[in-house]
Amino acid sequence: MRRRAALLLAGLGGLSAGAPALAQDYPARPVTLVVGFAPGGNADLVARLVAQQLGEMLGQTVLVENRGGAGGLLASENVARAAPDGYRLLLVSGAFPTQAATLPRLPFDPERDFTPVSMLVSYPLVVVVPSASPVQSLDGLLREARNRPRQLTYPSPGNGSLFHLAVEVFETLAGIEMTHVPFRGGSQQLNEILAGRLDVMFDTFSVVQPQLRAGTLRALAVTSAARMPQLPDVPAVAETFPGYEANSFLGVAGPAGMLPAVVGRLNAAIRQVLEQPGIRARLGELGGEPVGGTPGEMGTRISAEISRWRTVARARGIQAE
Repeated sequence: MRRRAALLLAGLGGLSAGAPALAQDYPARPVTLVVGFAPGGNADLVARLVAQQLGEMLGQTVLVENRGGAGGLLASENVARAAPDGYRLLLVSGAFPTQAATLPRLPFDPERDFTPVSMLVSYPLVVVVPSASPVQSLDGLLREARNRPRQLTYPSPGNGSLFHLAVEVFETLAGIEMTHVPFRGGSQQLNEILAGRLDVMFDTFSVVQPQLRAGTLRALAVTSAARMPQLPDVPAVAETFPGYEANSFLGVAGPAGMLPAVVGRLNAAIRQVLEQPGIRARLGELGGEPVGGTPGEMGTRISAEISRWRTVARARGIQAE
């Protein structure tokens, strides 16, 4: 009995001693970054941009795997169930906390089943109207909405999405009511507003930038706390309603239980990537602001976002489908 116990303790000791060695050798093979959206979109572009440079920092290839479906839920579930060895990571988006806040059931716990690694980039939204719209400014939008309650329409890529919740908060602060038109994805809603069948849209800079340049859409405001460097003449909503802010983001997380040394290795490499002038410039072109930070800071932000959007969803009676 004593011999069996001694062997067990020796085995446990070997495992404990082996953990630092495993972390020191990481990564010993290619790493996969799972993206819950189709190729070609903003999340995919950022993932591939970061993955290439991250691979160079780590000395191993970082592969991007697109696993679309259910607004990113399939990718999240896949990574939550992966081995916590650092070889399968998730590109976390702004949809992650809003789904946690608005869906009645999830196939994972959004806080306990993941290990935060690092934030990558933060994205404000841009409030736009068709160029043919008589609305010329945010004040003009407010006047129109107050004069025509529930008659102005706005789209989102789904009930309970960040884009939907951002407008709900705006309506609450402004004391207005508009009509929400949910779509399944973003391309159709862009076509509808360009055709003038929708009145106003909150969307990311990367989506609306080509139309702003072409003059087919007009920017009224941005949802960041301050003005965007890319649109210096466009006011922030917060200039009219202090404290308003609604940003999307991208970050990297892994399954729960990852070794701290592996998380630290990944975090340090990502920070190096985000410090590169070329990377920062490219992220800026996409309308983003590099964030970085510690794993703890990412975990705190995710928890705060879930709590914030859950409060909004309950107050406004919103539940995702």
